Amino acid sequence: METIGAITLDDSVTVCEQNIVSDMGGEKVMLSVRNGNYYNLGQIGGHIWDAISGGQPLASLVDGLCAEFEVERDVCEQQVIVFLEQLRKEGLIYVHPKSEDAVHA
Repeated sequence: METIGAITLDDSVTVCEQNIVSDMGGEKVMLSVRNGNYYNLGQIGGHIWDAISGGQPLASLVDGLCAEFEVERDVCEQQVIVFLEQLRKEGLIYVHPKSEDAVHA
């Protein structure tokens, strides 16, 4: 049985295509067609979703969030990773470990 490692800032993340995403009142909301669940990602979660949808590297995403929201980098890294782990648990994103990318290069 393959174990899933924790997400790191070196990993890349892609969004699942089976989601209907919309902006509503300044927050990002989503319906997963795959599981039928509705999610409110909120304002910052929506910002993260847009960044990973555009293929932005996680380290760059954290840099941008730190600058925009004046948060300490270690706190931001931890919160982004926790958020992404929740999205992965719900089947909303795919995580591609850096070691996996090196194998396919």
